Amino acid sequence: MPYTPSMRAVFVMIKTDPGTPRPSPTVSPKCPPSPSATASPASTTSWPKLYVDDIDSIGRVIERDIHAIPHVRETYTILTFEAFGVR
Repeated sequence: MPYTPSMRAVFVMIKTDPGTPRPSPTVSPKCPPSPSATASPASTTSWPKLYVDDIDSIGRVIERDIHAIPHVRETYTILTFEAFGVR
């Protein structure tokens, strides 16, 4: 699914079991891949940035796509918004 201006950015903190690799930035087939995913090399936590069409469906995306990745222990979601109006 290509990015469109109506999409919302969502950051998802993904914690994995110790000693397992972190998931890649392209964690969901329903969301466009993001080049910005932050993590420290020794950490079991990553912060991929996902773009979703419908913000109400983010729970299903996380449950169906992210929690299906092996060794994911927990996730936290940060929703973003346009603070100063539409560009």
